[in-house]
Amino acid sequence: MTYEIVDTTLLAPVAGPLLKALEIEYATRYSEFRKDSAASASEELLRYPAELFAPPEGAFIVIVRDGQTIAGGAFKRYDATTAELKRIWTHAGERRQGLARRVVEELEKRARQQGYRRVYLTTGFKQPEAAGLYASLGYEPLFDRAIAPEIHFRLPFGKDLLEPGRVESLRDLTRAEPLGQR
Repeated sequence: MTYEIVDTTLLAPVAGPLLKALEIEYATRYSEFRKDSAASASEELLRYPAELFAPPEGAFIVIVRDGQTIAGGAFKRYDATTAELKRIWTHAGERRQGLARRVVEELEKRARQQGYRRVYLTTGFKQPEAAGLYASLGYEPLFDRAIAPEIHFRLPFGKDLLEPGRVESLRDLTRAEPLGQR
């Protein structure tokens, strides 16, 4: 099956399905851990202004197949040399086809083109498939793996884009304490 990768903005209509589905997914996955998970999920998606995910310091892409948004993701500036991946998503009916991997690879490519040399991200402890994807793409866990993931709540990962596998360049991104709920 063929699809198109579209550089866009969070405000474009093509982004709507991704954002709505993410809100539902976050609310559903974390409902037992947050009193008002729907409001919390909505708040999370509104936490950053859309312009942070636009060039020259960010990017937002979607994958469209047959006129439908089926995957996407974004990054924003974390620091002068680091892009932070956000909003990586694949439509529930389209998973396990390599689309999320393609989204991450495309975002990494754009981050390198914009001058970033590494990538940082966090995923939730209730998203083991995301953690597995990042590990398979060479992302280094930046948390104490001896501590139960639910204690961390958010699981940080990093990757050196210029020398994948090099972990010394990620030390300043490592968190000594769990990232707990907020």
